[in-house]
Amino acid sequence: MFIDKAKVFLTAGRGGDGCISFRREKYVPYGGPNGGNGGKGGDIYFEADPHKTTLLDLSYKTEIKAPDGNKGMNNDKFGRYGGDLTIKIPCGSLVFKNGELFADLKTAGEKLLIVKGGRGGRGNASFKTNKYTAPRIAEKGEPGESAQINLELHLIADVGFVGLPNAGKSTLLSRISAAKPKIADYPFTTLAPNLGIVNHKGRNFTAADIPGIIEGAHFGKGLGLEFLRHIRRTKVLIHIIDVSGFDGKNPYKNYQIINNELKRYSKYLVKKHLIIVLNKIDLPDSKKHIVNFKKHIKKKFIMISAVTGENIDKLLDETVKFLDKPLKIAPEEELEIVPIKNYIYEPDFKISKKQGVFIVSGAKVEKLTLMTKFGEDDALRRYQNILKKMGVETELIKKGIKVGGIVRIGGFEFVFEK
Repeated sequence: MFIDKAKVFLTAGRGGDGCISFRREKYVPYGGPNGGNGGKGGDIYFEADPHKTTLLDLSYKTEIKAPDGNKGMNNDKFGRYGGDLTIKIPCGSLVFKNGELFADLKTAGEKLLIVKGGRGGRGNASFKTNKYTAPRIAEKGEPGESAQINLELHLIADVGFVGLPNAGKSTLLSRISAAKPKIADYPFTTLAPNLGIVNHKGRNFTAADIPGIIEGAHFGKGLGLEFLRHIRRTKVLIHIIDVSGFDGKNPYKNYQIINNELKRYSKYLVKKHLIIVLNKIDLPDSKKHIVNFKKHIKKKFIMISAVTGENIDKLLDETVKFLDKPLKIAPEEELEIVPIKNYIYEPDFKISKKQGVFIVSGAKVEKLTLMTKFGEDDALRRYQNILKKMGVETELIKKGIKVGGIVRIGGFEFVFEK
């Protein structure tokens, strides 16, 4: 099954908690702390895999979590790191992270860190100083990053076949490559793009057969809009027209329909190299339609029969010539450009008041809160000292807090005391 869009929620591993431990050897009266640090949580990566052609795997599993790091242990033993996860996706996948374009993986083997695992909490051995020789402090592991990821596949092909349903696109692809698309004598046989590798006179290129476009595709009619994005990366478009007069339609009007849809969908598609192909010239009514087509169009076109193979070599020769010519635009000019991140300085914390509760927010104070073991007196004292040095207490007083007021930081609430 061809799936070219997927949504998945990723959560990196949480770091392991630090350990509180002291040496207990028989002949070491002042052993000191030896609690080890927790292990780092696992990261999650995306890797572009040339053997993948669909996002089907991710449509079944919409939530993925990396392993957590293990807790630290006594005797200064660090916890085991959580294993990293690598998710393989097709080349040409656009990655949207939390609604913003994050990356475009086009090259086989390209690897990208999506969400980072949390660091392990420090054990009490890390807090030992000359003055503070027996700390009973250890941190909780840092939570891993999480993100909503949307993936959108844009097939990477050199050549794209476009045309109305039943124009013979799949037949041509099966003729020039080893691809085996479904072929039948009725419209909309192709319901998903097909890829084929073409070898012509020692030159290899990839061709994509796009499901039939109908009039109004740019408004969302039929399957055209859903799959037109797969020809955005192509360098050459082959516009295939049925000149047999199938279903009483005029080949020139068919040509105009497709041209209009391409222009309305993207102004860049019409700037690509275009080869006009009149197909099914082996059928009886084709000659009169070819004569009529010549009256309306002055552009060069090639007449072929995908069934008998007539003029196929001529078409492939022309295709290779265009592949060697530079485009007026860059192949990815019409794609969204990954924006440059603008880093804006923000204070360590902000204080707001809601329904009588003072809310302290900010990445630094929230992370500190999540990693503090409030069951340990030393850890709580350290937490209060850090907040005081950051200026949280002073700012709360400026905001009008009184003794006994409620302060909320992250998911915790505290009673304010001087």
